Amino acid sequence: MNNTLIHWYERAVAQCKRLDFLALLAIRLYLIPVIYVGAHSKVVGFAGTVAWFGAPASEGGLNLPFPTLLAFLAAGTEVLGCICIALGLFTRIMAIPTIFLMSVASAMVHWKHGWDAIATGSMEATLRLNGFIEWLAANFPGRYNYITELGDPVMLNNGMEFAATYFVMLLVLLVYGGGRYVSLDYWLARAVTGKAGPQAA
Repeated sequence: MNNTLIHWYERAVAQCKRLDFLALLAIRLYLIPVIYVGAHSKVVGFAGTVAWFGAPASEGGLNLPFPTLLAFLAAGTEVLGCICIALGLFTRIMAIPTIFLMSVASAMVHWKHGWDAIATGSMEATLRLNGFIEWLAANFPGRYNYITELGDPVMLNNGMEFAATYFVMLLVLLVYGGGRYVSLDYWLARAVTGKAGPQAA
């Protein structure tokens, strides 16, 4: 009986491994809009990004040296990262600078806000928001219904939660690559070597 169960389990695992490329594709598809939003905002609002990078912390900036150069590198990394991850091209290589960029953002922007991306119920920001919503419901019920009909309003805490999640996903791509069949890396490796590696770099 035990041998039968073990055999069944091993067969199930083997079948799952045949579909492992779908998990890597899912990670890439998830990351594409995330990286695109950051890249688009930096390119379209490049002057504002430079100003934010160079402004002192007392004015809400990052107080970074060479803000124009760093803004260009950040924007370039996100643009190339978005394209390469979408195509599954040089996936492992592009994961490295993207991970670095995510780590810097976490350290400089998100770390001071703690873990939560969305403010929890006990945080001062949420308490103030709830107070406003209660006032709105009592004084302007029509506007309250309009604002809340699609869901409860929340306050952004800007913590590390989302950045850490993206970091882990990029780490998976660094280790396993873009995946079989659905990445250009796989087909390039197949064209060069005549066969593809475990996941194709």
